[in-house]
Amino acid sequence: MLALEAPRAVAALEQGLAAEQGVGLRRNARLAIRLYCDAAIMGSPEGFFRIGRVLLRGPAHLRNPALANAYIAQAAQLGHQAAPEYFDATVPFAPLQRDCSDLEPGGAGEPFDIDGYLSALPPQRRRVAELIRIHAARYDVEVRMALAIALAESNLNPQAVSPKNAQGVMQLIPATQQRFGVKNAFDAESNIKGGLAYLKWLKLRFDGDWELIAAAYNAGEGAVEKHGGIPRYRETEDYVKRVLLFAGFAAPKRI
Repeated sequence: MLALEAPRAVAALEQGLAAEQGVGLRRNARLAIRLYCDAAIMGSPEGFFRIGRVLLRGPAHLRNPALANAYIAQAAQLGHQAAPEYFDATVPFAPLQRDCSDLEPGGAGEPFDIDGYLSALPPQRRRVAELIRIHAARYDVEVRMALAIALAESNLNPQAVSPKNAQGVMQLIPATQQRFGVKNAFDAESNIKGGLAYLKWLKLRFDGDWELIAAAYNAGEGAVEKHGGIPRYRETEDYVKRVLLFAGFAAPKRI
């Protein structure tokens, strides 16, 4: 099922599962819901399904069978094959939450342990993270922000390709590859250097403001300039929140 999802959605799903199961992170169902919600907002059937699963079978204080039914039904409507097996016709059908990130008003409840998360990844992806650490300083880009962008974009997958043909670890579209001299987007080191060159350019353009830099990486610098700040696109707002969470920065003030 995940093979059909966009790389950013797959990344959020993989990170949500790590939070749900406690792999590299403290087990945290709230954080799992938040990350699954990000995937759902990107149109992921699996994101809706996993929210429903946590609400159905997760920690007792989170369980809400009627609301779980609503998310599972939405997943089924979007084509999730396993969702109908979880739907309970005997349970009242609650309206779908307008904003799934509001399911837990307390939010994730604790910082994201990026080092712990990275330590639990497969060896190939840990090597990708090490390449980012090596090159970030050379491009005058904060290491944790570079890692956070790469996690949000592809979860460090060198072979990731989006429906819009963004490619590789840093999800560079062909125009950005050409702009920053990337010859092979599927070579992890070359892709990382291109992404870091773009982040360095954005850092200069937006005076080191990482909220705007993250927004521009997601929506394009033109969109940030046009809107005079973070564009009011739900996916971009959630992307900025997710990147700052991964990097250990304070929550964005403009959203």
